Amino acid sequence: MNRMNLKQAVAKRRTFAIISHPDAGKTTITEQLLLYSGAIRQAGTVKGKKSGKFAKSDWMKIEQQRGISVTSSVMQVDYDGYQINLVDTPGHEDFSEDTYRTLMAVDAAVMVIDSGKGIEPQTKKLFQVCRMRGIPIFTFMNKLDRDGREPMDLVAELEEVLAIDAYAMNWPMGMGKQFLGLYDFYNNRVELTHPEENGDNDFLPLNEAGEVEGDYKFKESSIYTEALENAELMREAGNDFDKEAIAAGELTPVFFGSALTGFGVQTFLDAFVDFAPAPSAVDTVDEGEEVEPTDTELTGFIFKIQANMDPRHRDRIAFVRIVSGTFEEGMDVKVTRTDKKIKLNNTTRFMADSRENVEKAVAGDIIGLYDTGNFQIGDTIYTGKKAVAFPPLPQFTPELFMKVSPKNVMKQKSFHKGMQQLVQEGAIQLYRTWHSEEYIIGAVGQLQFEVFQYRLLNEYNSEVDMSPMGNKIARWISEEELDPKMSSSRNLLCKDIHGNPVFLFENTFAVNWFQGKYPDVHLETLL
Repeated sequence: MNRMNLKQAVAKRRTFAIISHPDAGKTTITEQLLLYSGAIRQAGTVKGKKSGKFAKSDWMKIEQQRGISVTSSVMQVDYDGYQINLVDTPGHEDFSEDTYRTLMAVDAAVMVIDSGKGIEPQTKKLFQVCRMRGIPIFTFMNKLDRDGREPMDLVAELEEVLAIDAYAMNWPMGMGKQFLGLYDFYNNRVELTHPEENGDNDFLPLNEAGEVEGDYKFKESSIYTEALENAELMREAGNDFDKEAIAAGELTPVFFGSALTGFGVQTFLDAFVDFAPAPSAVDTVDEGEEVEPTDTELTGFIFKIQANMDPRHRDRIAFVRIVSGTFEEGMDVKVTRTDKKIKLNNTTRFMADSRENVEKAVAGDIIGLYDTGNFQIGDTIYTGKKAVAFPPLPQFTPELFMKVSPKNVMKQKSFHKGMQQLVQEGAIQLYRTWHSEEYIIGAVGQLQFEVFQYRLLNEYNSEVDMSPMGNKIARWISEEELDPKMSSSRNLLCKDIHGNPVFLFENTFAVNWFQGKYPDVHLETLL
């Protein structure tokens, strides 16, 4: 693909993540976006174009049972001439590390807020990551089909708690059973929930005075009159609409609606593709150097690895965000970390758990590489003579630890395979005690252990005993400074998956005691 064609293709890419607190409706709005793109037939199911099979976007069984997302699903669809790359991130806070890495691979974020609850802790944490990156944030106030908090309060809280300016693109006319529709500032119209009561009109234009002309049932309600008053107040006292501020992540457009009923979702999506950015330049580890999306050499980085997306084939997929150039099936790339050349065959694109081969992709797209152990999270791939390396992705130090052993010693092989493959996904970290080589896994949250145990049993047929070790403070030490005699009951000496020495301290007191006894030893939070 020549540079001009590449530039045109990249301009049509929209790559974003959906962030929210659990239960705010993130997965529901994901499915509605797919529905309006024509990718699926009905909400609640995702239909692969060729397979003819249906599958939920929360594809892992434990997610379906718990009603939460604990993995990042990647979905790619065409919408109104745009290629949408949508990443449905884990909603549970125990899997926030996966979400943080995913947010490094997108150009914008959609923040879904439960209008009955407002800003919740997990939303605030994930928002801060987006803010740190300076990426545009689009807000969807969800669940207008239920009674919730006053819209004015929700917008005020958004600005106060998250310290970002907000611009209401539309305004709800009532909520719950009295939800009449949306007063749409941006499109200069009202969008009605009951068109059958209003001359079969889904939309009605506003006149110069900001009112709907004609006799319609919804106009008889005081709810409509109140919406007019609020509209006038927002025009006078609210922030101005500013494309540049949106692009800089300083102003968030706010949309109201109901993902469950699909109301207001298409209006939101139409505006989103207009104002969300196309892929832009990405910094490399070399100071002052960046990679432009229209550079002809292919570059990309691996932000996620997922084992057993198709349990029948026990496959392992490395998710790649293409940063520049054009991918073509069968091309050779180099992995910066290993300096190893790899031919990219059997690459895929996704629709939740269904997939299809991808022959071409450009900057902004997310593709899956079948992996036999060549890749790690954070790896850079590139073509061309000059090596490229993108900055490392976020990694958290675990806080909770468990000792793990197989219940059936005759199934050691499946146990070891499962341990290695699940650890490479990055949700948990693997350690072994320095002398006895016992397995220890570390995680940020308890749910990660439960998912790990469930998947070992159901995907690798390996039942395990897990013994809680409680909270520990992990600190790494260089081998040059290590004396194994430093290990004690207060600071257990282990090795991480790469063989590096690490102490697991009981508490802060134990860390301080150790540093007092060995003042010349340097302890690191992560290598």
